Amino acid sequence: MLGWALTFLIIAIVAAVFGFGGIAGAAAGIAKIIFFIFIVLLVISLIASALRGKAPRM
Repeated sequence: MLGWALTFLIIAIVAAVFGFGGIAGAAAGIAKIIFFIFIVLLVISLIASALRGKAPRM
């Protein structure tokens, strides 16, 4: 999921360089949403594994 967020971020940067403001804004928005979903799922996963007593694998 983090890979998708980075992909949309790169698309947003490239679109901004070429002057496509609408596409850049949309891609940046999608990248933000996916990144925050990734962070929330990471925190939930860490809490769940801590409650089970297992050390998180990173």
